[in-house]
Amino acid sequence: MALPVVAIVGRTNVGKSSLFNRLVGRKLAVVEDFPGVTRDRLYAEAELDRRMVLLVDTGGIVGGEGDELFARVKDQAATALRQADAIIMMVDGREGLTGLDHEVADIVRRSGKPYVLAANKMEKTSLDSEAFADLRLGLPIDISAMHGRGLQELVEEVEELLPPEGAEEPEGEQALSVAIIGHPNVGKSALTNAILGEERVIVSDLPGTTRDSIDTVFEREGERWRLIDTAGLRRRGKRQDTEFYTSLRTLRSLARAQVAVVVVDAYEGPSAQDARVAGEAHEAGRGIVLVANKWDLLKQYAQPDEEHPELDPQKAEKALRSDLARLTGDEMPFASYAPLVFTSAATGEGLPELLATVRRVADNFARRIETGKLNRTMREALAHHAPPTRKGRQLKIYYTTQVRAEPPTFALFVNDPQLVHLSFERYLVNVLRREYDFEGTPIRIFWRARRREDEER
Repeated sequence: MALPVVAIVGRTNVGKSSLFNRLVGRKLAVVEDFPGVTRDRLYAEAELDRRMVLLVDTGGIVGGEGDELFARVKDQAATALRQADAIIMMVDGREGLTGLDHEVADIVRRSGKPYVLAANKMEKTSLDSEAFADLRLGLPIDISAMHGRGLQELVEEVEELLPPEGAEEPEGEQALSVAIIGHPNVGKSALTNAILGEERVIVSDLPGTTRDSIDTVFEREGERWRLIDTAGLRRRGKRQDTEFYTSLRTLRSLARAQVAVVVVDAYEGPSAQDARVAGEAHEAGRGIVLVANKWDLLKQYAQPDEEHPELDPQKAEKALRSDLARLTGDEMPFASYAPLVFTSAATGEGLPELLATVRRVADNFARRIETGKLNRTMREALAHHAPPTRKGRQLKIYYTTQVRAEPPTFALFVNDPQLVHLSFERYLVNVLRREYDFEGTPIRIFWRARRREDEER
């Protein structure tokens, strides 16, 4: 299901990036105390109170009109507004109302999107934000993004503005949604066409432009599939202005896909750019299948020739696959759980294996584990590997439950989440992956301090 988009907008230096980081729960945006630091939009999934959203951090939407850089940042912010389902407009409660705030407010009103006004930097109770009512956006919610004040009220207000859950879904039977992603010119469209050419049964084709995502729905073995052939993702620092719209469309495509097929050029080998693309899918929490496409170009070196007449094609091809798998693992260690499939869009080699692998990963992505079985697994894991200690205190795990699927997400109730070591979390993830076959899907773990009601339960 596509996640609703929430855009944070405002003039420069009102604290948009600080709020973004606070809501996302980790530092992604650069935060400095001078104007114009955020040059690019940043996107990240964020769990509010009851809803998951795609949160968009923007640069200043007005200001610096004579500066070409500010003009580009304004275009990016305008793109975020067009794609938003709800808007958080921020003002600086410490500095007070400015003319630029009025300009932003006019843009927000003209967008026609639902909005909420937030007055940031309201740490001191002596500050008064009533003057911002002149913006005609209603009374602001007083917050401090830096200290977390007022965020619960803000989050609740934002959730009231969002479309109902499931409203983004098309009517009719659900389809297995697969996003084909990769850097430009890696062969995504060729691979999509090869899959459709083999399957033959196309239900509908929804065309777009080269900068859009294109959905094609087809049937395979009686099941509906949706292929989302996306525009190429570049590293954020290398994106041109015309690519900002494309990038948001691609990330929204990932949000409504169950599995991301990450296409790598087998002949050129995996690159840092490929790792960046795969990282987008990993961060989005999608199932991942890595595809070494154009395998036919590399496989020709496994054939005997005048120089190497003694070459055994089967052994040589196996060695090539092993080397490419090792290089891919070195470039993308975070996606070590993802299977690697070798394909050729030109010859059709590997396509049946690719589709079977995607189906298997989608099953793993949606898998739910019974709570009783899950807690027995955890007890066995703790018997083999004692929880870490810190300053004489040992981590205690009282209870484990799966809180959602797609991706598999688990809550572990403990005595103190601060005692968790990253290596121990990695150990538990590996246990879950091995025990319940979560190949191809990321696993998320949330550590929760045990509350009184948990103790009673």
